[in-house]
Amino acid sequence: MSGTQDGGSAAEWAAAADLAGQGLRGVVRIAADTHAAVSRRVADRLPTAAEPVMAAERAISSAVYSVVAAAHRWSPRAAAAVAAAVAPSGSPSASAAGTTLLPAVNAFWGDQVAARFPSLGIPMAVRAHGRDLPLEPGPVADAFASPSGHLGVFVHGLVGDERWWHLRADGSDGSYGDRLLRDHGLTPVLVRYNSGRHVSDNGRDLSDLLERLVASWPVPVASVSLVGHSMGGLVARSACHQGDAAGAEWTRLTRTVVTLGTPHLGAPLEKAVHVADRALRLLPETEPFSRPLAGRSAGIKDLRYGALLEQDWAGYDPDEFLRDRCTHVPPLEHVTYYWIAATLTHDPEHPIGRLVGDGLVLPASASGSGGTRPVGLHPDRGAHLRAVSHLDLVNHPEVYERLSTWLDPGRRV
Repeated sequence: MSGTQDGGSAAEWAAAADLAGQGLRGVVRIAADTHAAVSRRVADRLPTAAEPVMAAERAISSAVYSVVAAAHRWSPRAAAAVAAAVAPSGSPSASAAGTTLLPAVNAFWGDQVAARFPSLGIPMAVRAHGRDLPLEPGPVADAFASPSGHLGVFVHGLVGDERWWHLRADGSDGSYGDRLLRDHGLTPVLVRYNSGRHVSDNGRDLSDLLERLVASWPVPVASVSLVGHSMGGLVARSACHQGDAAGAEWTRLTRTVVTLGTPHLGAPLEKAVHVADRALRLLPETEPFSRPLAGRSAGIKDLRYGALLEQDWAGYDPDEFLRDRCTHVPPLEHVTYYWIAATLTHDPEHPIGRLVGDGLVLPASASGSGGTRPVGLHPDRGAHLRAVSHLDLVNHPEVYERLSTWLDPGRRV
């Protein structure tokens, strides 16, 4: 976070308070507007003589909700002021709760957070030793003690951060990056980003980041490989396409892209949320409850059909009903793309497995097959895993078995 790095912990606390107050006031507004809609529905069915009573009820309830909304605006600010005074060197992003909550906050409202509360926004960065790494030769050399010329870039998915690659690693031989370094000399590079921003924006920033990383790398770079989990696979594909179009050096060095449970053709949960949002707007009494759904981040809405480029969303209503407007983004010709799909069931053809896939992404979407829009993934360059969940894919022995083969620098040569 910029607040942590710049010493602006007071600004972070103030931004956190304003963000919390905005959320609490939103809850109050939902209650107030639902109350008002129900009151209007009742008033329409009462005789004219009851109008003065209903007018008084509306005035009283409006005043009460205004007081409650004001309290929810100022109480977080007061709490933040106390926190900043008690721990002047601390900040929300540096706390245990903050490091857990901020990736989720950025995932669900990241585009709004970046615009209105930038001190709470997660910048695109290479992470080393729990901090953003300045991409300059000195700091990069210090962060990677024995760098090789083969880079493995790991891009997390929605709601996560770079620590997700270490989930469940304590009970295994380490993270994918740890094992690839040990087994094949592939230096792992962990990236963190605001997953609530548009995939296309994160793809552009990832391309810029990798260009600066390659330029600052302590030894000549022989190859770059990208591994993306879920949304991270879309960000990786977008970065490759945009970087290649801009003539970026790092894309010339890229050899392999692996996507793990990536919704190349969209995610059913986002489609379901979109339908629920539209349905709730049909009645005045339920319309207020659609607002939290409608306010979900641009990044989440990109998952509806797997949007990779700015032209997939620019100029269109993001709340438009179900229609795939995404551009076909072909794989780079000199890069080999691999995919992994999973189902919760042992039998991938089981009705539940076909319905829910790995819990969030269907196999057809993860493999880029079965859609009306081509993805360009080769059907034989992938794997379907059984009885594996979406989150299992960030640390699973069957996944590593394939990564070890696909990313082996000697095999590529």
